[in-house]
Amino acid sequence: MIDLVPGGVAGAPGPLDPLLPRLGGGPYNTAVALGRLGARTGFCSRISTDAFGEALLTGLGAAGVDTSLVQRGPEPTTLAVVTLGADGSAGFGFYAQGTADRLFTLPPALPPATRALALGTCSLVLEPGASAYEQLLRREANRGVFTLLDPNIRPGLIPDAAAYRERFAGWLPYVTLLKLSREDADWLGRSPAELAGSGPAAVVLTRGGAGLGVWTAGGTEVSVPPAPVEVVDTIGAGDTVNAALLHSLAVRDALSPEALGALDAGAWREVLGFAALAAAVTCSRTGAEPPYAAELAGAL
Repeated sequence: MIDLVPGGVAGAPGPLDPLLPRLGGGPYNTAVALGRLGARTGFCSRISTDAFGEALLTGLGAAGVDTSLVQRGPEPTTLAVVTLGADGSAGFGFYAQGTADRLFTLPPALPPATRALALGTCSLVLEPGASAYEQLLRREANRGVFTLLDPNIRPGLIPDAAAYRERFAGWLPYVTLLKLSREDADWLGRSPAELAGSGPAAVVLTRGGAGLGVWTAGGTEVSVPPAPVEVVDTIGAGDTVNAALLHSLAVRDALSPEALGALDAGAWREVLGFAALAAAVTCSRTGAEPPYAAELAGAL
């Protein structure tokens, strides 16, 4: 999707300040962040053939992301209108009716070398694509692919909260690593420790200025503080955490439930600390602009 971010102008803010288009969308940002970190990454979704869609495709290519699994269509690109709080926190209003990404269909197969699959945000809410992504999650998990789920819940897009919570519970047995925000957990009404006992090998919780924490199915619990940063906005910070977690775990050859369970508290502090640092870099910039590997050199 395209995020329309307040651009800011000189003088007092007005009711119709400029909105600047920025490339975005949770899984998209995660893919770009992984590519910038040097991970071999592909993007599997559906993108419009309009000008915004071309820009999204170009952004993937610039990050070194494989686009061979990208589906295309003439429908318009989803738009997200961003509002920013005084602390840089972002709210979103969506224009998603009849857009290209909603018509994603289940691909026949992912490359045999696929080690991990990351899904989440609006793609698992907006039909008919949501059902196709759900099928992809279940299929790949059943063949042993490591799966990361970031629900990144947008209540305004969910017409039936009870039905979504029930559907979410049905995904958990197919999820290796669940990453969610404190706001997500509160909306779901379930604690990280409870969620870690419902299928995922580990649950990572982002807590804004309070840092990050992890709860594993084996009972390990670790927290780290946030990295110091002057926040411009928080757009893409959680998506950067997804990428940093996957990249850090891949470096440790820990992309499996067994390997996650074998990580000790010290290893988890390193993984979470790397994710916190990567997210801080994203928060220091306007829009979803995750860091490059060189900016985090020595942090792994």
